[in-house]
Amino acid sequence: MSPTPVTFTPPAPLTAYEWEATNEEVARRYGVPIERIARFDLNTSPSAPDVAERALAAGRLETGLSEYPPSDYRLLVEAAAARYGASPDELLVGAGADEILDIVTKAFLPAGGTAVLPSPTYAMYRVLSEQRRATVRSVPRLSASAGYAFDAPAIRESAQGADLVWLCSPNNPTGLAEPPGAIARLLEGLLVDAAAAGAQPALVVLDEAYAEFVPESLLDLRRAYPRFVAVRTLSKAYGLAGLRVGFAVASPATIAELAPYRPPGSVSVVSVTIGTAALLDAEATKTNLERVVRERARLAAGLAAAGWSIGPSVTNFLLAGFGTPERAAAVAEALLRRGLVPRTFGPRQALSDHLRLTVRDAAENERLIDAAREIRGETTA
Repeated sequence: MSPTPVTFTPPAPLTAYEWEATNEEVARRYGVPIERIARFDLNTSPSAPDVAERALAAGRLETGLSEYPPSDYRLLVEAAAARYGASPDELLVGAGADEILDIVTKAFLPAGGTAVLPSPTYAMYRVLSEQRRATVRSVPRLSASAGYAFDAPAIRESAQGADLVWLCSPNNPTGLAEPPGAIARLLEGLLVDAAAAGAQPALVVLDEAYAEFVPESLLDLRRAYPRFVAVRTLSKAYGLAGLRVGFAVASPATIAELAPYRPPGSVSVVSVTIGTAALLDAEATKTNLERVVRERARLAAGLAAAGWSIGPSVTNFLLAGFGTPERAAAVAEALLRRGLVPRTFGPRQALSDHLRLTVRDAAENERLIDAAREIRGETTA
């Protein structure tokens, strides 16, 4: 068997993260009333949990709106530490997981360094690596039939001499977690390889944005692998994407290396107050997770019944395959005409023949199922 090809991308002109059209752009382009537009592209919840309204109604902000939040985000950090089973000195707060990822690259990916990423995965990893003028070693994932798992031997080979390895589990956009034990075994292998080479192992970033949707977190791996950062967010399971609250969880020594790159006061007083309340209210998170799981199964079944090829998912989104990029583009256009915004992939990307679809509320999900039935004839090759 020939080895999996690994793409080395040298520094090049910077690429920006690409968003789908805004609500206003969709409304103008397709003549859809803006209130009828439903975002199936953002992997967010259709509404914030009640805990957010209760926290605001209580009016107990940690400081007034005319003041900056406390520089240590103390209440938020203590709530996160309790939720994640960590100590406060193992946590760093950021304005969403994306700011944490940015801080990690500034701290651990030197200008002109090397980053390794399994592909396809979250596009910001490449964007942030390229901003550091780093060489990106892209390692193709295994096939859909293998659960899009990462290729551990290829990652180990590519990580030799690298500064940073990006991991994401459950992975966006494939919707699946790595097999049990796979990440722990990979970390053990990276340590062995580094010791054999007499080198320092690469920093490993594990993005756990969707960790609450699976039974087991991998936060404890920070104790076995000294150069390890797990990333958490309140955007997905907590339904609070608009707050922009994320966390790095790592050893105290690693957090100390990240801390100098954290900007002051990037998380608002309102976000600190609601985020703290959300972390302390396990029942609200449980309710949202149950809703997503219930609607995910119903949405997947409805789309499959309409003839779409829907892959398995453990997250709050589905990955739909259409066979060719042209067919996927035609379905996306038909959805947009109805005010339903899917996540598309560029023509040169690995999933260009797929669409990613967020699990929304029951009414919006029903609109998507109805649309799939309606456009089935329109887009048949």
